[in-house]
Amino acid sequence: MLSPQSPSQNRLLAALPTAEYERLLPQLELVPMRLGDLLCESGDQLLYAYFPTSAIVSLHYVMESGASVEVAGVGNEGMLGISLFMGGQTTLTRAIVQTGGHGYQLRSRLLMEEFNRFGLLLRLLLRYTQALITQMAQTAACNRHHSLLQQVCRWLLLTLDRVPSNDLIITQELIASMLGVRRVGVTEAAGKLKDLGAISYRRGHITVLNRALLSAHVCECYNVVKRESARLLCDVQYRQNPAAVVVAVRK
Repeated sequence: MLSPQSPSQNRLLAALPTAEYERLLPQLELVPMRLGDLLCESGDQLLYAYFPTSAIVSLHYVMESGASVEVAGVGNEGMLGISLFMGGQTTLTRAIVQTGGHGYQLRSRLLMEEFNRFGLLLRLLLRYTQALITQMAQTAACNRHHSLLQQVCRWLLLTLDRVPSNDLIITQELIASMLGVRRVGVTEAAGKLKDLGAISYRRGHITVLNRALLSAHVCECYNVVKRESARLLCDVQYRQNPAAVVVAVRK
């Protein structure tokens, strides 16, 4: 059984063949990621790449007015720091810890050294980048064309996929900030889901009681993001079956 502090709880790191994984392992530093921690600001040049294991990082686009909205989330399926290997140098988004937990940081220089070996890590990171772009594009379309109830369901389901529990430490105010809407709208949507028996909530906590009900009321965007992520990352397995991973990624 994997330790709660194992880098293998991040799916990208878990997919690496043993040789690549063991080369990175001594350089991976376990770090706490506390709710509300600012990992990077828009325009920053990252010193580290981050691979969440139990934490979730929210990526926000910040307007000139200071207003912001979530454009994507990063959990144990991915990493923070695509600007390091995409050539942009600086990041376009603000990264804030949405769900507290842990992750591993890797110095940017070491990430690029491994990336430039042109091994499996390069292919995984490029495919993950495309999956992240899909998530951003679908989020933009969802925020424009779907109801707030559908958006809340999408956000809750994507969060559930990244945590081991149905009990989410989150406030309605924070969800409203993520979606870029007024809190009263989120309160109304949460009330409808509570009346349906899909969720219960108390201050600072939302508990999902019936995932199927959330799935019944979510828009197409959730499944589009999930399907594309699975297609690009090919449901990567742990290193116990590295050959299957290599074959899947090369398809």
